[in-house]
Amino acid sequence: MAEPEAMSLRQLPAVATVLATAEATLLLERHGRVATTDAIRQAIDEAREVLRAAPATAPSATELAQLARERLEARTPGLRPVFNLTGTVLHTNLGRAVLAEAAIDAAVEAMRHPVALEYDLDDGARGERDDHLRSLLRELTGAEDATVVNNNAAAVLLCLNTFALGREVVVSRGELIEIGGAFRMPDIMARAGARMVEVGTTNRTHPADYRNALNEYSGLVLKVHTSNYRIQGFTAEVGARELAAIADAAGVPLLNDLGSGSLVDLSRYGLAKEPTVRQAVGEGARLVTFSGDKLLGGPQAGFIVGDSTLIEQINRNPLKRALRVDKLRLAAIEATLKLYRDPDRLAERLPTLRFLARGKADIEAQARRLQPAVAERIGDAFVVEVGDCLSQVGSGALPLDTLGSAALIIRPRGSQSGLERLAAALRALARPIIGRIADGALRLDLRCLAEADETLFLAALAQLDATGLAARTP
Repeated sequence: MAEPEAMSLRQLPAVATVLATAEATLLLERHGRVATTDAIRQAIDEAREVLRAAPATAPSATELAQLARERLEARTPGLRPVFNLTGTVLHTNLGRAVLAEAAIDAAVEAMRHPVALEYDLDDGARGERDDHLRSLLRELTGAEDATVVNNNAAAVLLCLNTFALGREVVVSRGELIEIGGAFRMPDIMARAGARMVEVGTTNRTHPADYRNALNEYSGLVLKVHTSNYRIQGFTAEVGARELAAIADAAGVPLLNDLGSGSLVDLSRYGLAKEPTVRQAVGEGARLVTFSGDKLLGGPQAGFIVGDSTLIEQINRNPLKRALRVDKLRLAAIEATLKLYRDPDRLAERLPTLRFLARGKADIEAQARRLQPAVAERIGDAFVVEVGDCLSQVGSGALPLDTLGSAALIIRPRGSQSGLERLAAALRALARPIIGRIADGALRLDLRCLAEADETLFLAALAQLDATGLAARTP
């Protein structure tokens, strides 16, 4: 080993010496001994490699502690809050529905204290966790009984496995959906142990198709609401009411999978009309399944409502325990469902509905308020304008419907590579700002930016290194 290199390496402080610095003391309080010690060792190892490559003055103990601090603070969690400015309200990759404050408070209380999850306070015996939601769901849907699992895919799987294990399920070819993450209805049927019987064609299915397929081996008739696509043109389908009558005549239950189910008529908020759960129950389906974290605006959950005798069979299925929800989610679901008892104030209290029902004029006014500050922060390398855009519901709901909105439209004065760098820099902020690039511009659709969050948004944007962006933009 060369003498200068050896001298430099000998000057490196020991781990214990770095831990004794004031800087390290703060790190120990904030991150704990194990994480702090590991970060210091890594800082020393990196410094050792640098000195071996080019002998120089070794960093001091304080400098090494500072390097360890930078390493520790760079370990930001992957699951952290972001600003959803994509224009998709129920963005699956960003966690879908934002919960109401009532739901958040209920979940926090359930975290903080023991709760009567499966304990009957009247007689001191073991209770059922579904009891916390059963009466609410019956009230809001008109169904005889209800149960809940961890998502709608699980709800469909559980129904198929309960009533069609080793039996046939009759379904229209036009309803064999695929949703995000390669979830395909035929695959779910196979995993549930059911045999799929396709009827009709992709675009046209008639009552006789179902009648001809039903026999002694039929376990279920399945109707799937095509919430994430539409078949248009020369089409025909059998409505839920008529299909329920066909299924009842054959002595086979109809399962109506609404997917992104709604508990209220969305048209009263200026949105396209979607079938409600109460409507599906009223049309005669023996079982109806729907999601909790889409149009309903609650936490991830899958609901099954319908005939009490069928719900009882579902609850006896051993799979039910594997798919059940915990106390935190139950508390948040209950609080969300209670908001639906007051439909006149629902849009005020439920963020999903508030975002969906937000008027374009309000969003445009917000964009004009924020435009000067955003333009100043981003710098002269970009042009920031207020423009029209179209939002969408997301998560497979109302696929053909868009919502008039307004966005901050950011265009580079130079090459498009500058735009990609800006988008990446916004994603790298402590609280990332997520927009979308389209037609040569980065669009920040403000539909989901609450007025109360404007200050937080500007504070996050203040961390942007606009000078570096401008210097690298041709």
